[in-house]
This record gives sequence, C-alpha cells and structure tokens, in this order.
Amino acid sequence: QVQLVESGGGLVQAGGSLRLSCGASGLTFSRSHMGWFHQPPGKERQVVSAIAWGAGRTYYADSVKGRFTISRDNAKNTVNLEMNSLKPEDTAVYYCAATSGSRVGIVVDGALYDYWGQGTQVTVSS
Repeated sequence: QVQLVESGGGLVQAGGSLRLSCGASGLTFSRSHMGWFHQPPGKERQVVSAIAWGAGRTYYADSVKGRFTISRDNAKNTVNLEMNSLKPEDTAVYYCAATSGSRVGIVVDGALYDYWGQGTQVTVSS
C-alpha cells in the first residue's frame, strides 16, 4: 500500500519561507517520479514542481521559478519543496504525488500521477 504524507505547511507572512516534506512508503521511491501540486482556493489543482527519478531533472512552474526548490533524498524516501519569498497567491493546499519511473522524462500532468498525499495547507498573509 502506497502512502505519501506531506508535512511542513502553515501560516507565514509574505516574503517568508516554508519547507514542505513528503515521506513515501510502499513504492520503489528511487524509481519514482515525484511532483508537487497545489490547489488555490476556487481553482483547479496545478503543478508547482516535479523531479524525475534518474538524473534528478527538475521542472518548475513559471510562477515559482527562482523562489522554490525541489529536492529528493532517495535514502530517506522523501521529496522536499523549499519555498522562499512567498506571496499571498501561493496560498493553497499543496499535494505530493508519485508515479512510476517507467514514464519518460519529467511528469507534469497530474493525470499521469498514480499516488497522492492528503495535502497540507499553506497560507501566506499579506
């Protein structure tokens, strides 16, 4: 049984930082593509960042480039999202997702992810 558990969300002032972590179990983490998605209030879930299993190639949505950093620790089965210079528009529920490494390249389409965490709330006040 695959489980993804996010942590690290919370309330922060604009300009502040948060570090999200996602612990994975029940899958071959080192061979899994991982992604972070968010769902702002009243909007659809969108990709924020993704990291491939192999060479660790990464993807960032334009809205977070230069501010967010994704990383993975295959020894600890965790994927992290370092979020700096946070803006009120970053307010959302953030989800961790995983999919098989058999897919080629970075996976940014949420429909291609097989497993999802329960989400963690990030609120950025102005």
